[in-house]
Amino acid sequence: MAKIEMADVFAAGRRGGGGSLYAYRVRGLGRSGVVLWIGGRDDEPDQVLALPETDHCQVPVFMTVRQARVYASRRGRRLATSEANTLELVRVQHWLEDPMRRRVPSGAVLEAWNFFEDLARGLGEVHRLPQQSAVHNSAYEKLFGGECSAWTPDEQRAVLELITAGVKLWNSCPVIAKPCSSSVFASGWGAPRGL
Repeated sequence: MAKIEMADVFAAGRRGGGGSLYAYRVRGLGRSGVVLWIGGRDDEPDQVLALPETDHCQVPVFMTVRQARVYASRRGRRLATSEANTLELVRVQHWLEDPMRRRVPSGAVLEAWNFFEDLARGLGEVHRLPQQSAVHNSAYEKLFGGECSAWTPDEQRAVLELITAGVKLWNSCPVIAKPCSSSVFASGWGAPRGL
Protein backbone atom coordinates (compact mmCIF):
# COMPACT_ATOMS: atom_id res chain seq x y z
CA MET A 1 0.00 0.00 0.00
CA ALA A 2 1.43 3.35 -1.03
CA LYS A 3 1.62 6.05 1.64
CA ILE A 4 0.95 9.62 0.60
CA GLU A 5 3.71 11.86 1.87
CA MET A 6 1.85 14.39 3.96
CA ALA A 7 4.68 16.93 3.94
CA ASP A 8 4.25 17.20 0.16
CA VAL A 9 0.47 17.07 -0.03
CA PHE A 10 0.26 20.85 -0.32
CA ALA A 11 2.92 21.21 -3.00
CA ALA A 12 1.27 22.99 -5.92
CA GLY A 13 1.11 20.92 -9.06
CA ARG A 14 2.52 17.86 -7.31
CA ARG A 15 2.56 14.79 -9.53
CA GLY A 16 1.92 11.37 -8.11
CA GLY A 17 0.69 11.00 -4.57
CA GLY A 18 -2.31 12.78 -3.17
CA GLY A 19 -5.30 13.38 -5.35
CA SER A 20 -8.12 15.84 -4.86
CA LEU A 21 -8.55 17.56 -1.52
CA TYR A 22 -11.97 17.79 0.16
CA ALA A 23 -13.35 19.26 3.37
CA TYR A 24 -15.25 16.65 5.38
CA ARG A 25 -17.40 17.53 8.39
CA VAL A 26 -17.63 15.04 11.25
CA ARG A 27 -20.34 15.54 13.88
CA GLY A 28 -19.75 13.32 16.89
CA LEU A 29 -20.71 13.24 20.54
CA GLY A 30 -17.17 13.71 21.87
CA ARG A 31 -15.47 15.48 19.00
CA SER A 32 -16.72 17.40 16.00
CA GLY A 33 -14.96 19.36 13.30
CA VAL A 34 -13.96 19.65 9.67
CA VAL A 35 -11.00 17.62 8.41
CA LEU A 36 -9.26 17.52 5.05
CA TRP A 37 -9.73 14.31 3.13
CA ILE A 38 -7.43 13.30 0.29
CA GLY A 39 -8.84 11.22 -2.54
CA GLY A 40 -6.35 8.57 -3.58
CA ARG A 41 -4.91 8.81 -7.04
CA ASP A 42 -4.47 5.69 -9.18
CA ASP A 43 -3.91 2.76 -6.78
CA GLU A 44 -3.36 4.91 -3.72
CA PRO A 45 -5.99 4.65 -1.00
CA ASP A 46 -7.95 7.63 0.27
CA GLN A 47 -6.94 9.09 3.62
CA VAL A 48 -7.56 11.90 6.05
CA LEU A 49 -4.82 14.53 6.10
CA ALA A 50 -2.54 14.02 9.08
CA LEU A 51 0.67 15.97 9.52
CA PRO A 52 3.79 14.21 10.78
CA GLU A 53 5.27 15.15 14.13
CA THR A 54 8.30 13.69 15.85
CA ASP A 55 6.71 10.46 17.07
CA HIS A 56 3.15 10.59 15.72
CA CYS A 57 0.84 12.29 13.26
CA GLN A 58 -1.81 14.86 14.08
CA VAL A 59 -4.97 15.78 12.23
CA PRO A 60 -5.71 19.43 11.46
CA VAL A 61 -9.32 20.01 12.56
CA PHE A 62 -11.20 23.17 11.59
CA MET A 63 -14.33 24.80 12.94
CA THR A 64 -15.66 25.64 9.46
CA VAL A 65 -15.24 24.60 5.84
CA ARG A 66 -14.06 28.13 5.09
CA GLN A 67 -11.17 27.75 7.55
CA ALA A 68 -10.20 24.47 5.87
CA ARG A 69 -10.36 26.14 2.44
CA VAL A 70 -8.16 29.06 3.58
CA TYR A 71 -5.68 26.63 5.17
CA ALA A 72 -5.37 24.66 1.92
CA SER A 73 -5.20 27.83 -0.19
CA ARG A 74 -2.34 29.22 1.87
CA ARG A 75 -0.46 26.04 1.05
CA GLY A 76 -1.07 26.25 -2.69
CA ARG A 77 -3.97 23.79 -2.91
CA ARG A 78 -7.65 24.17 -3.68
CA LEU A 79 -10.52 22.11 -2.42
CA ALA A 80 -12.12 20.06 -5.18
CA THR A 81 -15.54 21.43 -4.22
CA SER A 82 -16.84 24.24 -2.05
CA GLU A 83 -19.30 21.88 -0.36
CA ALA A 84 -18.50 19.46 2.43
CA ASN A 85 -20.08 16.08 3.05
CA THR A 86 -21.04 15.40 6.63
CA LEU A 87 -20.60 12.24 8.67
CA GLU A 88 -23.36 12.17 11.29
CA LEU A 89 -21.26 10.18 13.73
CA VAL A 90 -23.73 11.02 16.51
CA ARG A 91 -26.24 8.64 14.87
CA VAL A 92 -23.64 5.88 14.82
CA GLN A 93 -22.66 6.52 18.44
CA HIS A 94 -26.31 6.36 19.57
CA TRP A 95 -26.66 3.05 17.74
CA LEU A 96 -23.53 1.73 19.47
CA GLU A 97 -25.13 2.45 22.85
CA ASP A 98 -27.74 -0.27 22.23
CA PRO A 99 -27.18 -2.06 18.90
CA MET A 100 -29.54 -4.92 19.69
CA ARG A 101 -32.55 -2.64 20.18
CA ARG A 102 -31.80 0.24 17.82
CA ARG A 103 -32.11 0.14 14.06
CA VAL A 104 -28.78 0.29 12.22
CA PRO A 105 -28.31 3.71 10.57
CA SER A 106 -26.79 1.94 7.57
CA GLY A 107 -25.74 5.03 5.59
CA ALA A 108 -24.03 6.62 8.58
CA VAL A 109 -22.36 3.34 9.59
CA LEU A 110 -21.05 2.85 6.03
CA GLU A 111 -19.68 6.41 5.98
CA ALA A 112 -18.15 5.94 9.44
CA TRP A 113 -16.47 2.67 8.40
CA ASN A 114 -14.91 4.35 5.36
CA PHE A 115 -13.90 7.43 7.39
CA PHE A 116 -12.24 5.36 10.12
CA GLU A 117 -10.19 3.41 7.57
CA ASP A 118 -9.10 6.67 5.89
CA LEU A 119 -8.33 8.27 9.27
CA ALA A 120 -6.26 5.26 10.37
CA ARG A 121 -4.28 5.35 7.10
CA GLY A 122 -3.63 9.08 7.41
CA LEU A 123 -2.41 8.68 10.98
CA GLY A 124 -0.35 5.58 10.18
CA GLU A 125 -2.45 3.81 12.84
CA VAL A 126 -4.15 1.03 10.86
CA HIS A 127 -3.21 -1.37 13.66
CA ARG A 128 -5.76 0.41 15.90
CA LEU A 129 -8.61 -1.00 13.82
CA PRO A 130 -9.38 -4.72 13.79
CA GLN A 131 -7.64 -6.63 11.04
CA GLN A 132 -10.33 -7.19 8.46
CA SER A 133 -11.27 -10.69 7.42
CA ALA A 134 -13.83 -12.40 5.22
CA VAL A 135 -16.46 -11.73 7.92
CA HIS A 136 -15.78 -7.99 7.65
CA ASN A 137 -15.94 -8.15 3.85
CA SER A 138 -19.28 -9.94 3.96
CA ALA A 139 -20.69 -7.51 6.55
CA TYR A 140 -19.46 -4.55 4.48
CA GLU A 141 -21.11 -5.88 1.31
CA LYS A 142 -24.42 -6.28 3.15
CA LEU A 143 -24.04 -2.82 4.66
CA PHE A 144 -23.29 -1.36 1.23
CA GLY A 145 -26.39 -3.09 -0.15
CA GLY A 146 -28.57 -1.86 2.72
CA GLU A 147 -29.05 -5.40 4.00
CA CYS A 148 -27.91 -5.00 7.62
CA SER A 149 -30.85 -7.10 8.80
CA ALA A 150 -29.18 -10.05 7.06
CA TRP A 151 -25.97 -9.79 9.12
CA THR A 152 -24.99 -12.98 10.88
CA PRO A 153 -24.10 -12.67 14.58
CA ASP A 154 -20.39 -12.88 13.60
CA GLU A 155 -20.82 -10.11 11.02
CA GLN A 156 -22.61 -7.87 13.49
CA ARG A 157 -19.88 -8.47 16.10
CA ALA A 158 -17.22 -7.62 13.50
CA VAL A 159 -19.00 -4.38 12.56
CA LEU A 160 -19.49 -3.37 16.19
CA GLU A 161 -15.83 -4.08 16.97
CA LEU A 162 -14.58 -2.08 13.99
CA ILE A 163 -16.92 0.90 14.48
CA THR A 164 -16.21 1.01 18.24
CA ALA A 165 -12.46 1.00 17.56
CA GLY A 166 -12.94 3.71 14.93
CA VAL A 167 -14.86 5.97 17.32
CA LYS A 168 -12.08 5.51 19.89
CA LEU A 169 -9.48 6.37 17.25
CA TRP A 170 -11.34 9.55 16.22
CA ASN A 171 -11.91 10.66 19.81
CA SER A 172 -8.31 10.03 20.89
CA CYS A 173 -6.14 10.93 17.90
CA PRO A 174 -3.95 14.02 18.34
CA VAL A 175 -5.39 17.00 16.53
CA ILE A 176 -4.29 20.49 15.67
CA ALA A 177 -7.37 22.41 16.82
CA LYS A 178 -6.34 25.74 15.30
CA PRO A 179 -4.07 24.69 12.43
CA CYS A 180 -3.02 28.24 11.60
CA SER A 181 -1.77 28.74 15.16
CA SER A 182 -0.53 25.14 15.56
CA SER A 183 -2.36 24.42 18.84
CA VAL A 184 -2.12 20.67 19.41
CA PHE A 185 -4.49 18.76 21.66
CA ALA A 186 -4.62 15.06 22.44
CA SER A 187 -7.82 13.23 23.31
CA GLY A 188 -10.72 15.02 24.88
CA TRP A 189 -10.82 18.02 22.55
CA GLY A 190 -14.22 18.78 21.14
CA ALA A 191 -15.21 21.55 18.79
CA PRO A 192 -18.38 23.52 19.45
CA ARG A 193 -21.58 21.71 18.53
CA GLY A 194 -22.65 24.14 15.82
CA LEU A 195 -20.47 22.63 13.10
